[in-house]
Amino acid sequence: MVFVLVPDLGDGIEKVEVALWHVKVGEFVQKDDDLVEVVTDKASFNIASPADGMLRKITVPVGQDALIGEVLGEIE
Repeated sequence: MVFVLVPDLGDGIEKVEVALWHVKVGEFVQKDDDLVEVVTDKASFNIASPADGMLRKITVPVGQDALIGEVLGEIE
């Protein structure tokens, strides 16, 4: 199991909002594919898949906030 985490985005950013999941649960991704888009009050960022595999679980759905380091989803 590989966890998809909110990376440290710098500039004192402490939380993000999930704007879009590019992949649905059950779909396969390759490492470095865009997986999820998050937004802050300053910019939007795409978070890449940390591994090849299937998106098993989304723990933070679209429209919800997540803190830096929080688990957004799981890849199996």
